[in-house]
Amino acid sequence: MIVPITQDRWTSARKALDETGDRFAELLERAARTTSNATRDWSVADTAAHVATLARIYASIVDANGRPYPFPGAENLVNETVVDTVDDFNEELLGEFTERDPEKIGRVLRADLDTILQVTEGADPAAAIPWLGGSEVPLAGVLAHLVNEFQIHGRDVALAAGSPWVVPPEEAGLFFDLFLLGVTHYGYGRLLDGHGPAPKGRVAVEFSSKFTSTRVMALTDGFVTVEEPGGGPVDVRLSFNPVTLNLMLFGRISKARAAFTGGVVLRGGRRPWTLPSFLRIVRLPS
Repeated sequence: MIVPITQDRWTSARKALDETGDRFAELLERAARTTSNATRDWSVADTAAHVATLARIYASIVDANGRPYPFPGAENLVNETVVDTVDDFNEELLGEFTERDPEKIGRVLRADLDTILQVTEGADPAAAIPWLGGSEVPLAGVLAHLVNEFQIHGRDVALAAGSPWVVPPEEAGLFFDLFLLGVTHYGYGRLLDGHGPAPKGRVAVEFSSKFTSTRVMALTDGFVTVEEPGGGPVDVRLSFNPVTLNLMLFGRISKARAAFTGGVVLRGGRRPWTLPSFLRIVRLPS
Protein backbone atom coordinates (compact mmCIF):
# COMPACT_ATOMS: atom_id res chain seq x y z
CA MET A 1 0.00 0.00 0.00
CA ILE A 2 1.82 3.10 -1.28
CA VAL A 3 -0.44 5.55 0.56
CA PRO A 4 -1.30 4.07 3.99
CA ILE A 5 -5.01 4.93 4.06
CA THR A 6 -6.14 2.43 6.66
CA GLN A 7 -9.34 2.69 8.64
CA ASP A 8 -7.29 3.53 11.72
CA ARG A 9 -5.52 6.36 9.85
CA TRP A 10 -8.86 7.69 8.59
CA THR A 11 -10.31 7.62 12.08
CA SER A 12 -7.21 9.39 13.39
CA ALA A 13 -7.48 12.11 10.74
CA ARG A 14 -11.14 12.78 11.56
CA LYS A 15 -10.45 12.84 15.30
CA ALA A 16 -7.43 15.14 14.87
CA LEU A 17 -9.45 17.53 12.68
CA ASP A 18 -12.26 17.71 15.22
CA GLU A 19 -10.03 18.16 18.28
CA THR A 20 -7.43 20.44 16.70
CA GLY A 21 -10.16 22.61 15.24
CA ASP A 22 -11.62 23.02 18.72
CA ARG A 23 -8.20 23.89 20.15
CA PHE A 24 -7.62 26.44 17.39
CA ALA A 25 -11.00 28.10 17.98
CA GLU A 26 -10.27 28.29 21.71
CA LEU A 27 -6.85 29.77 20.96
CA LEU A 28 -8.49 32.48 18.85
CA GLU A 29 -10.60 33.50 21.83
CA ARG A 30 -7.49 33.89 23.97
CA ALA A 31 -5.62 35.74 21.22
CA ALA A 32 -8.45 38.04 20.13
CA ARG A 33 -6.81 41.18 21.55
CA THR A 34 -3.26 40.34 20.53
CA THR A 35 -1.60 43.20 18.66
CA SER A 36 1.49 41.30 17.47
CA ASN A 37 1.43 39.85 13.97
CA ALA A 38 1.09 36.08 13.71
CA THR A 39 3.23 35.99 10.55
CA ARG A 40 5.31 38.52 8.70
CA ASP A 41 2.30 39.79 6.76
CA TRP A 42 -0.76 38.64 8.70
CA SER A 43 -2.35 39.68 11.98
CA VAL A 44 -3.97 37.08 14.22
CA ALA A 45 -7.30 37.97 12.63
CA ASP A 46 -5.92 37.58 9.09
CA THR A 47 -4.39 34.23 10.02
CA ALA A 48 -7.68 33.05 11.48
CA ALA A 49 -9.52 34.22 8.37
CA HIS A 50 -7.05 32.38 6.13
CA VAL A 51 -7.67 29.07 7.88
CA ALA A 52 -11.42 29.72 7.80
CA THR A 53 -11.38 30.25 4.02
CA LEU A 54 -9.66 26.89 3.54
CA ALA A 55 -12.18 25.12 5.76
CA ARG A 56 -15.01 26.72 3.79
CA ILE A 57 -13.47 25.66 0.46
CA TYR A 58 -12.87 22.14 1.75
CA ALA A 59 -16.48 21.83 2.92
CA SER A 60 -17.35 22.11 -0.77
CA ILE A 61 -14.71 19.90 -2.34
CA VAL A 62 -15.24 16.94 0.01
CA ASP A 63 -19.03 16.95 -0.35
CA ALA A 64 -20.03 14.16 -2.72
CA ASN A 65 -23.39 15.89 -3.23
CA GLY A 66 -21.72 18.79 -5.02
CA ARG A 67 -21.97 21.61 -2.50
CA PRO A 68 -21.42 24.92 -4.40
CA TYR A 69 -18.13 26.73 -3.87
CA PRO A 70 -18.51 29.50 -1.29
CA PHE A 71 -16.76 32.30 -3.17
CA PRO A 72 -17.17 33.59 -6.75
CA GLY A 73 -14.60 32.00 -9.07
CA ALA A 74 -13.25 29.76 -6.30
CA GLU A 75 -13.43 26.55 -8.33
CA ASN A 76 -11.36 28.05 -11.15
CA LEU A 77 -8.95 29.58 -8.62
CA VAL A 78 -8.38 26.17 -7.02
CA ASN A 79 -7.71 24.58 -10.39
CA GLU A 80 -5.27 27.27 -11.55
CA THR A 81 -3.23 27.68 -8.35
CA VAL A 82 0.21 26.05 -8.09
CA VAL A 83 2.80 26.04 -5.28
CA ASP A 84 4.40 29.28 -6.45
CA THR A 85 1.07 31.15 -6.67
CA VAL A 86 -0.43 30.04 -3.34
CA ASP A 87 0.19 33.52 -1.89
CA ASP A 88 -2.06 35.03 -4.58
CA PHE A 89 -4.67 32.32 -3.93
CA ASN A 90 -4.66 33.12 -0.20
CA GLU A 91 -4.93 36.88 -0.71
CA GLU A 92 -7.82 36.52 -3.14
CA LEU A 93 -9.76 34.35 -0.69
CA LEU A 94 -9.03 36.78 2.14
CA GLY A 95 -10.58 39.51 0.02
CA GLU A 96 -13.78 37.46 -0.26
CA PHE A 97 -13.97 36.54 3.44
CA THR A 98 -14.27 39.86 5.23
CA GLU A 99 -14.86 38.84 8.86
CA ARG A 100 -11.90 39.79 11.09
CA ASP A 101 -13.18 39.21 14.61
CA PRO A 102 -11.17 36.15 15.78
CA GLU A 103 -13.90 34.94 18.13
CA LYS A 104 -16.55 35.11 15.40
CA ILE A 105 -14.19 33.42 12.96
CA GLY A 106 -13.71 30.62 15.47
CA ARG A 107 -17.45 29.98 15.53
CA VAL A 108 -17.71 30.05 11.73
CA LEU A 109 -14.75 27.73 11.47
CA ARG A 110 -16.22 25.28 13.95
CA ALA A 111 -19.48 25.17 11.96
CA ASP A 112 -17.61 24.43 8.72
CA LEU A 113 -15.60 21.68 10.41
CA ASP A 114 -18.83 20.12 11.61
CA THR A 115 -20.04 20.19 8.00
CA ILE A 116 -16.84 18.53 6.75
CA LEU A 117 -17.09 15.77 9.34
CA GLN A 118 -20.80 15.27 8.63
CA VAL A 119 -20.55 15.01 4.84
CA THR A 120 -17.54 12.68 5.02
CA GLU A 121 -19.08 10.32 7.58
CA GLY A 122 -18.97 6.85 6.05
CA ALA A 123 -17.17 8.10 2.89
CA ASP A 124 -14.32 6.26 1.20
CA PRO A 125 -11.10 7.82 2.62
CA ALA A 126 -9.23 6.80 -0.53
CA ALA A 127 -11.62 8.62 -2.89
CA ALA A 128 -9.77 11.01 -5.21
CA ILE A 129 -10.61 14.68 -4.61
CA PRO A 130 -9.66 17.43 -7.14
CA TRP A 131 -7.23 19.87 -5.54
CA LEU A 132 -4.88 22.74 -6.44
CA GLY A 133 -3.26 22.90 -9.85
CA GLY A 134 -5.18 20.00 -11.36
CA SER A 135 -3.85 17.62 -8.72
CA GLU A 136 -5.81 14.92 -6.92
CA VAL A 137 -5.64 14.04 -3.23
CA PRO A 138 -7.25 11.18 -1.33
CA LEU A 139 -10.13 12.36 0.82
CA ALA A 140 -8.16 11.42 3.94
CA GLY A 141 -5.33 13.62 2.66
CA VAL A 142 -7.61 16.64 2.33
CA LEU A 143 -8.54 16.32 6.00
CA ALA A 144 -4.87 15.80 6.93
CA HIS A 145 -3.94 18.96 5.04
CA LEU A 146 -6.49 20.97 7.02
CA VAL A 147 -5.21 19.45 10.27
CA ASN A 148 -1.74 20.66 9.28
CA GLU A 149 -3.08 24.16 8.60
CA PHE A 150 -4.42 24.25 12.16
CA GLN A 151 -1.12 22.96 13.50
CA ILE A 152 1.11 25.40 11.61
CA HIS A 153 -1.07 28.48 12.01
CA GLY A 154 -1.98 27.55 15.56
CA ARG A 155 1.72 27.82 16.34
CA ASP A 156 1.84 31.20 14.57
CA VAL A 157 -1.06 32.56 16.61
CA ALA A 158 0.17 31.05 19.88
CA LEU A 159 3.63 32.61 19.50
CA ALA A 160 2.04 36.01 18.86
CA ALA A 161 -0.27 35.64 21.87
CA GLY A 162 2.23 34.03 24.22
CA SER A 163 0.00 30.97 24.58
CA PRO A 164 1.03 27.31 24.61
CA TRP A 165 0.47 25.23 21.47
CA VAL A 166 1.43 21.57 21.41
CA VAL A 167 1.28 19.38 18.31
CA PRO A 168 1.39 15.61 18.94
CA PRO A 169 3.87 14.05 16.50
CA GLU A 170 1.50 11.22 15.63
CA GLU A 171 -1.05 13.81 14.47
CA ALA A 172 1.60 15.79 12.57
CA GLY A 173 2.50 12.54 10.79
CA LEU A 174 -0.91 12.47 9.12
CA PHE A 175 0.31 15.18 6.75
CA PHE A 176 3.17 13.03 5.46
CA ASP A 177 1.27 9.75 5.24
CA LEU A 178 -2.06 10.94 3.89
CA PHE A 179 -1.43 14.24 2.12
CA LEU A 180 2.17 14.38 0.91
CA LEU A 181 2.31 10.77 -0.21
CA GLY A 182 -1.29 11.00 -1.40
CA VAL A 183 -0.96 14.01 -3.70
CA THR A 184 2.30 12.64 -5.13
CA HIS A 185 0.89 9.19 -5.84
CA TYR A 186 -2.60 10.22 -6.98
CA GLY A 187 -1.23 12.85 -9.39
CA TYR A 188 0.11 16.30 -8.61
CA GLY A 189 -0.91 17.82 -11.95
CA ARG A 190 0.70 21.26 -12.47
CA LEU A 191 1.23 21.80 -8.73
CA LEU A 192 5.05 21.85 -8.93
CA ASP A 193 5.30 23.85 -12.17
CA GLY A 194 7.74 26.77 -12.16
CA HIS A 195 10.70 25.12 -10.49
CA GLY A 196 13.16 25.60 -13.34
CA PRO A 197 15.29 22.83 -14.85
CA ALA A 198 15.04 19.58 -12.93
CA PRO A 199 18.13 17.46 -12.27
CA LYS A 200 18.63 14.76 -14.89
CA GLY A 201 18.34 11.15 -13.89
CA ARG A 202 17.01 9.80 -10.61
CA VAL A 203 17.27 11.17 -7.06
CA ALA A 204 15.63 8.90 -4.45
CA VAL A 205 15.05 10.06 -0.89
CA GLU A 206 13.91 7.69 1.84
CA PHE A 207 11.82 9.22 4.64
CA SER A 208 11.44 7.30 7.89
CA SER A 209 9.81 8.12 11.22
CA LYS A 210 8.39 6.08 14.06
CA PHE A 211 5.18 8.10 13.64
CA THR A 212 4.67 7.44 9.90
CA SER A 213 5.21 4.83 7.24
CA THR A 214 8.65 4.61 5.62
CA ARG A 215 8.54 5.59 1.96
CA VAL A 216 10.87 6.60 -0.85
CA MET A 217 10.10 9.67 -2.94
CA ALA A 218 11.95 9.47 -6.25
CA LEU A 219 12.54 12.38 -8.62
CA THR A 220 13.25 11.00 -12.10
CA ASP A 221 13.96 13.57 -14.83
CA GLY A 222 11.63 16.00 -13.04
CA PHE A 223 8.78 13.55 -12.31
CA VAL A 224 8.08 12.59 -8.68
CA THR A 225 6.84 9.15 -7.61
CA VAL A 226 6.33 7.32 -4.32
CA GLU A 227 7.83 3.86 -3.78
CA GLU A 228 7.95 1.22 -1.10
CA PRO A 229 11.40 0.94 0.53
CA GLY A 230 13.72 -1.67 -0.91
CA GLY A 231 12.66 -1.14 -4.50
CA GLY A 232 15.90 0.44 -5.71
CA PRO A 233 19.01 2.35 -4.68
CA VAL A 234 18.51 5.27 -2.29
CA ASP A 235 20.51 8.48 -2.62
CA VAL A 236 19.45 10.13 0.66
CA ARG A 237 18.13 8.62 3.89
CA LEU A 238 16.27 10.97 6.24
CA SER A 239 14.71 10.25 9.61
CA PHE A 240 12.37 12.84 11.00
CA ASN A 241 9.99 14.00 13.68
CA PRO A 242 6.83 14.96 11.74
CA VAL A 243 6.35 18.15 13.76
CA THR A 244 9.82 19.39 12.79
CA LEU A 245 9.57 18.25 9.17
CA ASN A 246 6.29 20.10 8.66
CA LEU A 247 7.65 23.28 10.22
CA MET A 248 10.71 23.05 7.98
CA LEU A 249 8.72 22.35 4.82
CA PHE A 250 6.49 25.37 5.49
CA GLY A 251 9.39 27.70 6.26
CA ARG A 252 8.74 28.09 9.99
CA ILE A 253 12.19 26.83 10.91
CA SER A 254 15.36 26.59 8.84
CA LYS A 255 16.86 23.35 7.54
CA ALA A 256 19.86 24.04 9.78
CA ARG A 257 17.68 24.33 12.89
CA ALA A 258 15.73 21.20 11.94
CA ALA A 259 19.03 19.30 11.70
CA PHE A 260 20.58 20.86 14.82
CA THR A 261 17.59 19.91 17.00
CA GLY A 262 17.57 16.36 15.65
CA GLY A 263 14.11 16.76 14.17
CA VAL A 264 15.35 15.97 10.66
CA VAL A 265 18.47 13.80 10.47
CA LEU A 266 20.50 12.86 7.40
CA ARG A 267 21.37 9.21 7.92
CA GLY A 268 23.36 8.56 4.77
CA GLY A 269 22.61 7.21 1.34
CA ARG A 270 24.84 6.84 -1.67
CA ARG A 271 24.60 10.52 -2.78
CA PRO A 272 23.43 12.72 0.11
CA TRP A 273 24.58 15.87 -1.72
CA THR A 274 21.64 15.51 -4.11
CA LEU A 275 19.11 16.46 -1.40
CA PRO A 276 19.09 20.23 -2.19
CA SER A 277 18.23 19.57 -5.85
CA PHE A 278 15.42 17.26 -4.73
CA LEU A 279 13.98 19.85 -2.32
CA ARG A 280 14.15 22.55 -4.99
CA ILE A 281 11.57 20.59 -6.98
CA VAL A 282 9.59 18.82 -4.24
CA ARG A 283 8.55 21.88 -2.27
CA LEU A 284 5.67 23.44 -0.37
CA PRO A 285 4.63 27.09 0.00
CA SER A 286 6.45 28.80 2.86
